[in-house]
Amino acid sequence: MLAIVAPGQGAQTPGFLSPWLTDSTYVSDLARLSEVGGLDLAHYGTEADAEAIRDTAVAQPLLVAAGVLAAGRLLGAGPAADVVAGHSVGELTAAAVAGVIPAVQAMLLVAERGRAMAEAAAATPTSMTAVIGGKPDEVLAAIERHGLTPANNNGPGQIVAAGTVEQLAALAADPPARARLIPLSVAGAFHTTHMEPAVTRLAAVAGGLDPKDPSTRLLSNADGAEVADGREVLDRLVRQVAAPVRWDLCLETLAGLGVTGLLELPPAGTLTGIAKRNLKGVELFALNTPDQLPEAQAFVQQHANREVSR
Repeated sequence: MLAIVAPGQGAQTPGFLSPWLTDSTYVSDLARLSEVGGLDLAHYGTEADAEAIRDTAVAQPLLVAAGVLAAGRLLGAGPAADVVAGHSVGELTAAAVAGVIPAVQAMLLVAERGRAMAEAAAATPTSMTAVIGGKPDEVLAAIERHGLTPANNNGPGQIVAAGTVEQLAALAADPPARARLIPLSVAGAFHTTHMEPAVTRLAAVAGGLDPKDPSTRLLSNADGAEVADGREVLDRLVRQVAAPVRWDLCLETLAGLGVTGLLELPPAGTLTGIAKRNLKGVELFALNTPDQLPEAQAFVQQHANREVSR
């Protein structure tokens, strides 16, 4: 059984799209998405520095474009994934891969999502800190004690706290026992109440779309559950902007389904790294460059459609 997953913000690195732009069709498709999103994605994916692509309004469309275009070349007319999931903004990539919305509509949504979340983040100085290790109950208690939100739960040993810079400073001064704190290079407290202004804006765009039901299992960050109704998928994507990412529950669902192979779309590495620690025995593939496509397609053929009943 094959899972295809899409990473979230923070996975991007300078120049990560450069290998893909040797393909004229890819260049043309990227230009089309650039026009829809109002950004020069080729520039940001090849020439821009780390600070430029850290900007939420840039990073999110860049990630979705990279994921959906790579998925199109990977899957083509071959077998589809048995289950698809995305982490944070990667949920939009996953929705497109699962056929809920086409790539152009995914770009419309993510462009507004990125702009709205960037503006919400600018209203109050906020950020995020990864808490590595420690006992889960003690980590969550410390996060709550300082008024923070566990914005990402990525599985045992990795919870991301989010809130104001003052709250994060207090956590750093009073960390949970046996835990290591790593401040993240992000522009705001994503997936918290600080992002509520972005929810309204994204809902207005999503309300004008006509989604289809997913063509394959599609998991939600809200609770790790499969969502089979296209409109509910979009509604959840909107709400998720200001709600915690429960990737730990997505991992539990993948394990329960009996996934045998997990492929991460570019820029890959983050989610395969988490899966390596949490999905023992599952084969992993991090797709980052087009020269990997033949091997990746063989991986898809090996694992896809082993179990096709829903």
